[in-house]
Amino acid sequence: MNLISVFEIVGTVAFAVSGCMVGIKKDMDLFGAIVLAVTTAVGGGVFRDILIGIHPPAFFMNPYFATISIITAVIVFVFYDKLNRLNNIIQISDAIGLGAFATIGCSVAIKNNFTSPFIVVSLGLFTGVGGGILRDVFAQEIPFVFKKEIYAVACIIGGVSFVISRNYLGNDVALYTGCFVTFIVRMIAIKRNLQLPKAGKRLKQEGLTK
Repeated sequence: MNLISVFEIVGTVAFAVSGCMVGIKKDMDLFGAIVLAVTTAVGGGVFRDILIGIHPPAFFMNPYFATISIITAVIVFVFYDKLNRLNNIIQISDAIGLGAFATIGCSVAIKNNFTSPFIVVSLGLFTGVGGGILRDVFAQEIPFVFKKEIYAVACIIGGVSFVISRNYLGNDVALYTGCFVTFIVRMIAIKRNLQLPKAGKRLKQEGLTK
């Protein structure tokens, strides 16, 4: 098992934790929490596979990550009060998973002969944030990536670094480079509370919104 595979497992657990926690906060039962956990953890990969014509998506062919997600959700559901205090650890794990999923999405694009930089970066982005978007839609929330912090942008920067490093150093180095860059950008955004500009403040000043 290589380091990227380890990161993918860590990310699956972290994404499943976030999905389950959203379900619990929305007062869902165990089944609902599990559905959100699995959706968050594997939804991006399913979306990516559908886009590039992999049928059925890898998720349905190998239940490995779904099993990890379900076990994680059950543990979180039972020990929610204690785990809810570990926000920093969850954020770090989430950032690791984001980097792993984004670069794996880029790699899957290459393996399926989609070599256009735009497609490669886009598939990395969809893999990294797709599950979270589905989670928030199911929970009737505005998706996290549309309103808070540098998250999707971290995937894009990581994807671009993957493409550039692959051209000069090969696919293996590109995987680690893209993962590392995505992780660093995300952690800097968390540490410094960086966010993209919003129009809301300006609109409030102009009296156009409440």
